[in-house]
Amino acid sequence: MRRSSRGSRGSTRSGGREALSVFGRVIATGACACVAFVAWVANAQDFDRARSRIGFELQTRWGQRLEGVFPDFEGDVEVLPDGRHRVRMTLRTASVEIIGHPNYTSFSRGDGFFAAERYPQVSFLSDPYPVALLRQGGPLHGVLEMHGVRRRQAFTIAPTPMECARPAYDCDLQVEGSVRRGDYGIDAWQIAVRDRVRFLLRVRLGEARG
Repeated sequence: MRRSSRGSRGSTRSGGREALSVFGRVIATGACACVAFVAWVANAQDFDRARSRIGFELQTRWGQRLEGVFPDFEGDVEVLPDGRHRVRMTLRTASVEIIGHPNYTSFSRGDGFFAAERYPQVSFLSDPYPVALLRQGGPLHGVLEMHGVRRRQAFTIAPTPMECARPAYDCDLQVEGSVRRGDYGIDAWQIAVRDRVRFLLRVRLGEARG
């Protein structure tokens, strides 16, 4: 019985060492990937428009979900002197589409909603953030300007899977955020369309600029 006990303890210690070794390799792999990613994004980058998608959702009072998209957009990530990053994004309101609903598309571009002729763009400028945010996920704060109104707003970046070595390059960066359109003076059709606008972004970055 004593031999069995010693064997059991030895097996436990061996298993513990193996688990620690595996854990150490995982941490080391993640650290190497993080270092490689930081080196890769040392310069400014533009959004890859061909592989990015800027969408949003509206919901009617009777439960219908409307999917919208901004086909015409641009964005870039600026690298600041302290190593943090800042993102700028501009959406052209004249391009907005409600998928599968041409009447809603006309409505969304009109004076009662985005008012494309008067307010040709929606823009977002983030606060400076650490590059690790793209890996770990979390809130991205900044200023959203829409319909001529500027407000502090936060979007949420989803964590990137460890197998993706370079977030926003080798895999999509998933970002979402919900805003109240009434806060921006977009108050038409409140009877038919709910106040919440849910933005859904899939972002890829292009090659770094020098």
